[in-house]
Amino acid sequence: MKTLNTRTSNWIKWALVLFFVILIKWVSLNKERVEVYYTEGFYPIISNILRILFGWIPFSLGDVLYILAGCWLLYKFLKNIKLIFARGIKRPVFFSKLANTVLIIFTLYITFNIFWGLNYNRQGITYQLGLSDQSYDTSDVRIIEKLLLQKVNFSKTTLMKSHSMYPSKKDLFKRAEASYDEASKKYPFLKSKHPSVKSSMFGRIGNYLGFTGYYNPFTGEAQVNTSVPEFLQPYITTHEMGHQIGYAKEDEASFVGYLASVNSNDTLFCYSTYLDLFMYANREVYFFDSVSSKQSYNLLTEPVKKDIEDWQKFVRHHQTFIEPGITWMYGKFLKLNEQPKGMRSYNAVISMLIAYYKKYGTI
Repeated sequence: MKTLNTRTSNWIKWALVLFFVILIKWVSLNKERVEVYYTEGFYPIISNILRILFGWIPFSLGDVLYILAGCWLLYKFLKNIKLIFARGIKRPVFFSKLANTVLIIFTLYITFNIFWGLNYNRQGITYQLGLSDQSYDTSDVRIIEKLLLQKVNFSKTTLMKSHSMYPSKKDLFKRAEASYDEASKKYPFLKSKHPSVKSSMFGRIGNYLGFTGYYNPFTGEAQVNTSVPEFLQPYITTHEMGHQIGYAKEDEASFVGYLASVNSNDTLFCYSTYLDLFMYANREVYFFDSVSSKQSYNLLTEPVKKDIEDWQKFVRHHQTFIEPGITWMYGKFLKLNEQPKGMRSYNAVISMLIAYYKKYGTI
């Protein structure tokens, strides 16, 4: 009787898991369906609940869960290795463990998509702003590069004249939240409720692995690597908050972070954002005209060049043989989640910026 009940229970588990996997796949096939029923319907509910539950905690609960999960996986791995070397592993036991592993993977896939992942399949910010045409040519990139050059020089000069100090982590996150509040007056869909932005516990490690921030879909926390150069942190924060309010794709989170920053009237956030976007645009120009790209770079003011040099030194200091592998794996993850350009998806924000400029005449 016990064996029969166990088998029945296993069949029920597998039936439920496969049902939800198929349901998620069916929902994801229609972007309008995802936008209306998930992104604008279910997701705000679940994400607000997560932020209310965990946002008040002063440290990153998601990072603690990652550490515990890592320890559990290591324990299970070592335990199974010990078992194999001690007495081998019989075929029924092997297949039972394999089935449990697959079941766990499917369960994580379901949870990930229900809590956030379906946002990869939404219509997104280009739909909301009516940016239907995102095609561009080299002349468009040059125009955007020149505009960003002016913006980054001006914002840095303004910062230096005001003798502004870099904010504490707490103040940085509050100013990022204020940026979204201000931007939501113009773009209501950018409204962010119940803030939950935390410093990553893995910041120092992240410097060697090449990440500056991430969103934890299981706790609703936006994580920021606050050990990177300070002038990068404002835009990193608004980018991760973009993920938090439902923009899963990297180019969309970058563009939403841009909208929040430049509509905030916060010069530090404007500078951080324009600097990052200028580097993207300058890199794009370099691909088809390296001379022009270098000429534009030389037009940056000396204080801006100093920041970029500090940024480059920081990157060089933390380069390891591991980072390319991590970058390759993350690129594959992006491709699996509706971002066929992989790591180049980050640069795709420039095409959105060009489309925005063509429609509104400003950046």
